[in-house]
Amino acid sequence: MYATKQSKITNNTVTIDTKTLTEVLHCGRVTAVKIGTDAEAKVQVGKRVLWNLPKIQKYIDVISL
Repeated sequence: MYATKQSKITNNTVTIDTKTLTEVLHCGRVTAVKIGTDAEAKVQVGKRVLWNLPKIQKYIDVISL
């Protein structure tokens, strides 16, 4: 099995893993997963869980004051 490649987040990034999501949102895993789930941004491929970053960004914009 090959190790997952880590890459920088760019304007073209569509999906990120949970660890990167916590880093982007600057919060813990539980909060990041809750935000991603509320944004309906979960993408599951087999056992791997990815998050649709544009959906999460739109959700954050909507709930921001």
